[in-house]
Amino acid sequence: MLYYLFEYLDKAFDIPGTGVFQYISFRAGMAVIFSLFITMISGRSIIRFLQKKQVGEVVRNLGLEGQMKKQGTPTMGGIIIIAAIVIPTLLFARIDNIYIILMLVSTIWLGIIGFIDDYIKVFKKNKKGLHGKFKILGQITLGIVVGATLYFNDSVVIREKGQESFAFETTSEILIIDDAKSPGAAFSRESVKSTKTTIPFFKNNELDYAVLLKWLGEGYTKWAFLIFIPIVILIITAVSNGANITDGLDGLATGTSAIIGATLGVLAYVSGNTVFANYLNIMYIPMTGELVIFIAAFVGACIGFLWYNTYPAQVFMGDTGSLALGGIIAVFAIVIRKELLIPVLCGVFFIENLSVVMQVSWFKYTKKRFGEGRRIFKMAPLHHHYQLLGYHEAKIVQRFLIVGIILAVFSVITLKLR
Repeated sequence: MLYYLFEYLDKAFDIPGTGVFQYISFRAGMAVIFSLFITMISGRSIIRFLQKKQVGEVVRNLGLEGQMKKQGTPTMGGIIIIAAIVIPTLLFARIDNIYIILMLVSTIWLGIIGFIDDYIKVFKKNKKGLHGKFKILGQITLGIVVGATLYFNDSVVIREKGQESFAFETTSEILIIDDAKSPGAAFSRESVKSTKTTIPFFKNNELDYAVLLKWLGEGYTKWAFLIFIPIVILIITAVSNGANITDGLDGLATGTSAIIGATLGVLAYVSGNTVFANYLNIMYIPMTGELVIFIAAFVGACIGFLWYNTYPAQVFMGDTGSLALGGIIAVFAIVIRKELLIPVLCGVFFIENLSVVMQVSWFKYTKKRFGEGRRIFKMAPLHHHYQLLGYHEAKIVQRFLIVGIILAVFSVITLKLR
């Protein structure tokens, strides 16, 4: 909203300083500041409100050290995170941008699903919360909306390498450069619809999902949505649930999400800037630069929430926050066409999710075959396994975050490591 106000003031009255809102870097910085301000200043008041309303965590006794001390700790703190993401985005981003709209819808949609789950647990005293099939249905519905929008909306385009003159775009000017004088092949000036995505570690690193339907014969590309939308649904569901499973120790899911968000911000910036996209020889996606403002608010919200969520936590995000964080990461990665990098970038979420799948599958298999269920880990998800090995909760979180940073750095260098 402020973007449009200052744009009007700049054009109508030429007031000095108002033109600074044209720059993504400035608005991203302001989004971080505002999200930090919202979480850290309003956080204490919201925590007191939750305590007053007795919105406390219901803890199952799993025999873990220090676990029962968390009983009654305010939960549903994901409301703080969502507010700290949505408000700065509305203030500083261009709301007419289709990608910003998608991110806001995804945030609010998954936040509502998580809120309903927390509400049932806290106020209805039902420890199971919202039935799993309804969570999955909500995630599938969002996946259909996101997938259909990205596939059918005319604003969702890319620019491919060509042999004609092209534009190096910034937020304030467009500089036309002749292809003969530019390094490498140039980006075409024509935007095209495409279901291409980026394959990490390969030099010619673009995969068109439509190719998976080539066996249909001539005209197969028009049916690409049949493969694209299910893939989007799978990614959103997996990452959202992965973040939800990871949210078991103080600060673990929040800190991991902040690291992933910062990395996605770098990837979004270079993908939405023709200069960097051309230099790095990656796909150029017009208008995705605006997503840097959203992800800046996301990172600020996570860091600000950590102020109250680090060990010992004063508030838990609950499913209100964890489902939203995972969904945001998934949708964002899909939008900037880096979703195949998720197993690396979101490695902590991935291994946490995988540990649960392995544990449950092995237990069922051995029970069926030997009459007695056996376990791979002492307890799943993986962070509880290390707790039972005797590691302190804070040490586990710190080491997981270090792993997350290593994976984030590795994800960034995949831009050149091919």
